[in-house]
Amino acid sequence: MSRPRHGLVLGKFYPPHAGHHHLVRTARARCERLTVLVCAASVETLPLADRVRWMRETHPDCRVIGIVDDIPMNLADPEIWDAHLAVFRRGVPERVDAVFTSEEYGAELARRFGAVHECVDPARAAFPVSGTAVRADPVAQWHHLAPPVRAALTRRVVVLGAESTGTTTLARALAAHYRARGGVWAATRWVPEYGRRYSERKLAALHVRRPEARWEDAEFTAAEFPLIAERQNALEEEAARAGGPVLFCDTDSFATTLWHERYLGGRSPRTEEIADRVRHHLWLLTDHASVPFEDDGLRDGEELRPWMTGRFQAELARTGRPFVHLRGSREERLRTAVGAVDALLAAGWEFGDPLPDLTGAGAAGEGR
Repeated sequence: MSRPRHGLVLGKFYPPHAGHHHLVRTARARCERLTVLVCAASVETLPLADRVRWMRETHPDCRVIGIVDDIPMNLADPEIWDAHLAVFRRGVPERVDAVFTSEEYGAELARRFGAVHECVDPARAAFPVSGTAVRADPVAQWHHLAPPVRAALTRRVVVLGAESTGTTTLARALAAHYRARGGVWAATRWVPEYGRRYSERKLAALHVRRPEARWEDAEFTAAEFPLIAERQNALEEEAARAGGPVLFCDTDSFATTLWHERYLGGRSPRTEEIADRVRHHLWLLTDHASVPFEDDGLRDGEELRPWMTGRFQAELARTGRPFVHLRGSREERLRTAVGAVDALLAAGWEFGDPLPDLTGAGAAGEGR
């Protein structure tokens, strides 16, 4: 039997998981070219554009198309079937030779496309996972998620504060605390402050010209802060793709907007726009009180620490970012921080319910 010229896989991919990817890869190997149709309902809370982007990244050898399908499913209603097919055909108007599914409705779906049905692992033996299971408990299904989906679902916690207030120490301690829980948590990571690495290089370059120069002799330009913010975001994304369900960040691009104010005396709309691209879930503000100032050669603002603490607190509140102000000893700060992070994780992940399946036999297009 010759290979089908054009195959089709469709599903909600809400969110994509290993079972979906197994289906797509199997289908791609069996046909000359494959279209993946991502069908999202308006009530669902993962944007269609994100799901399309994730599937394109994971399956670059496939054509991935997204379409909105706000029609509830009823496998017993021919008119509902017709309405769905009209939506599917808007996304894929050309001839389809084979439809690949793991679902009972696959044969009827293929018949309506005028195609053959190829069933792939209907028992879910290869990857015992479903979209419903992922939405119910992403942590339990973390190993079934591809890197871009992990990055999107990771709870990102930022530790920020004035100079020499223990942000790095706390970020490291938090990562170690959650890694010690084992299992999926053993992959917990923390992201260093890129601005510090940038400052080290800046001072080293200055020393080439002026060996006697000190940090207070360094000068910043407005163009440098967006670069620092972009790189900080990129490092976070890289860590979130490879880590566990929570990521700890030693400062973030939002904090970079305040450092711009600290060094140049005003706001940076460009840096603020970059900061708003990434969603973080909790900020831990380290207070300057009771933390001795240590000049490590890259710090010159001991007298500015109270002002910086106040600015961080004011801007976190003004922009609606949830935060906890950490005070007391190192042990007290870690204990408070762990309590706040545990509360964040206990709140779970919010997914809007998909449209109901009126036949009770599994929503068409759920695709696992």
